[in-house]
Amino acid sequence: MTVNISFDADKLKPNELLMLLLANKGTYLSGEDISKKFGITRSAVWKQINNLRNSGYIIKSSPRLGYCLNESPDLLLPEEIWSMCDLTILGSKIHYCSVTGSTNEDAKKLAQEGAPNGTLVIAEKQQKARGRMGRAWNSPDGGLWFSMILRPHLAPMEAPKLTIMTAVAVAEAITRTTGIDAKIKWPNDILIDGKKACGILTEMSAEMDAINHVIIGIGINVNIDDFPKELKDKGISLKQIKGEEVSRIQVLSALLERFEHYYVKAETEGFQEIFESWRSLCINLGQKVKIMGKNESFEGTTLDIDESGALLVKTEDGEVIRVFSGDVSLR
Repeated sequence: MTVNISFDADKLKPNELLMLLLANKGTYLSGEDISKKFGITRSAVWKQINNLRNSGYIIKSSPRLGYCLNESPDLLLPEEIWSMCDLTILGSKIHYCSVTGSTNEDAKKLAQEGAPNGTLVIAEKQQKARGRMGRAWNSPDGGLWFSMILRPHLAPMEAPKLTIMTAVAVAEAITRTTGIDAKIKWPNDILIDGKKACGILTEMSAEMDAINHVIIGIGINVNIDDFPKELKDKGISLKQIKGEEVSRIQVLSALLERFEHYYVKAETEGFQEIFESWRSLCINLGQKVKIMGKNESFEGTTLDIDESGALLVKTEDGEVIRVFSGDVSLR
């Protein structure tokens, strides 16, 4: 029976021994030096080392040389993120769980309880995840499933632009870490070879003139070997493209850094540069498409996105329609 692990982590109160080992990965550190550094007995050091081993860390030990962290487990643990990322906003608080229903639902509860801007909710597996329009989202082990709690200094009408910004950060992170040519399909899908590798779900709580919080959920098919029958022709994973395992922690770290870069830029300078990056990555623009909304559908040619992030579509009779939501399929 698998034990579900869930805990909250604070960047100001990390596992200091683990952070030290990660900073010196592949190098021996003497038990005596470690005990002096932290003011604990060597027996206490040994006990903490064993706890880390039980968590999946491969740590060599030598009576003469001390301890050497050889390999980390394939888990998205807070210290792994902190040791790899240079962040000031995202990840100062992290809620980690091995299994949950939905990271977005968990994030909503934490946001309502006052979780600060940049809090991350990370799961190794989701059991009740959903995408846009309430659709189920396949979230097995091996993927990257997490949500961000944001409290942006933006007007509520600008919140949809955060989805566009997130798509740019995801596509850039995938390309930077794997070399895979990731593209964006409006409004929130990341495609590789025409198949979906990532989905983004943005949800907001706001007053008339102020945002309370925004939850951005991201699901990336990283090391997924197989998909349910109904998704085999639609979904793809980074591992399937590369033909080998991809480091989830590297993809996550690159994504968080790209997102924070754009987040700061959006709050201080606006979205213009972000929109330009999005245009260069989008596969929809200039294409004939079919737009399928909740109540109607129509065909046309995509022109651009406007300043609000809406998709501009020119119909066959010349009318330009602003599309704020819906499914887009290439014709």
